Amino acid sequence: MREDGTTAGGARDDDPLLRVENLRTTFATETGTVRAVDGVSFDVERGETVGLVGESGAGKSVTARSLVGLVEDPGRVVGGSVRLDGAELTDNTESEWRDVRGGRIAMVFQDPLSRLNPVYTVGNQIEEALRIHRGLRGAAAREKAVELLEDVGIPDAARRAEAYPHEFSGGMCQRAVIAIALACDPDLLVCDEPTTALDVTTQAQILDLLDDLRAERDLAVLFITHDMGVVAEVCDRVNVMYAGEIVERAGVVDLFERPKHPYTQGLLDAVPARTARGERLAAIEGEVPTPTEPATACRFAPRCPRAFDACHSVHPTGVAVSADADDHTAACLHYPADATRDEAVERHRERDTRTGAEGDTE
Repeated sequence: MREDGTTAGGARDDDPLLRVENLRTTFATETGTVRAVDGVSFDVERGETVGLVGESGAGKSVTARSLVGLVEDPGRVVGGSVRLDGAELTDNTESEWRDVRGGRIAMVFQDPLSRLNPVYTVGNQIEEALRIHRGLRGAAAREKAVELLEDVGIPDAARRAEAYPHEFSGGMCQRAVIAIALACDPDLLVCDEPTTALDVTTQAQILDLLDDLRAERDLAVLFITHDMGVVAEVCDRVNVMYAGEIVERAGVVDLFERPKHPYTQGLLDAVPARTARGERLAAIEGEVPTPTEPATACRFAPRCPRAFDACHSVHPTGVAVSADADDHTAACLHYPADATRDEAVERHRERDTRTGAEGDTE
């Protein structure tokens, strides 16, 4: 911390660890430019878990890869800002990205076995991360690797460090991947569907482990999932994503008790635990669209049971759902709830004109 109260990256002490503003990532295809991430903004504070939730195709995983410079051709980040502790990341060279990935930001992916090299022992793979990012070698690296395996709950860690990935169960492989992610003592852990491939019991164990590690290490965690039950269990705040945009954000309790956006309400209605015995499980009709043009209307309108005429011609932007709920926003023309419908529509129209003129640089 410098004398003016800022870090080397320029962040103030009370700034979030991660700040994403108007992030836009596109993919050039034969049929047009897919706007996979289209103006996404959110923060992640130190020591908290922030959820990014939505159906498959919403843009969650592309958002995660955009944060760490892993978007592959024909994709590219075309606009916006990603700041980690005040330092801008979107302008990084590949060499600078390698220092950030695994060092300050670590990722845990959905399929743990595919992230482990089958021809090296688990211990060797943890030691490699320690060598690259922390300069540890030999006995010091082996000792630390065993310690990390113990930290993630793998029994008989010294012996297990000599095992190959195929000798681990799915849950143990995911624990090993988490150990590799933690090897460089990152500030931010990005978890992209880390429990989807696991059985229910193992999933619960991994979620508990991640929460314990967050508390012990003061980690910031961005947790990406389509499972609202997982969101309820691990997240402090939630961003609901649809067709490349954030459509609702709120604290986790507020979101579950008072969901506002019709899409969020549909996701929650489709959770089996919230459906009474004998009742038909609710579903959202239709599919997530693939956006190829700038949004000129609500992208959820074709599937929305509450859509009205303006929803098909005015693009909603995130606004406070009411005058006394600044920390709960929804990109929906029904809000603010304390405004008339015409007033709400006009507010969204004005905000969209302003943000569109400032944000579209393609």
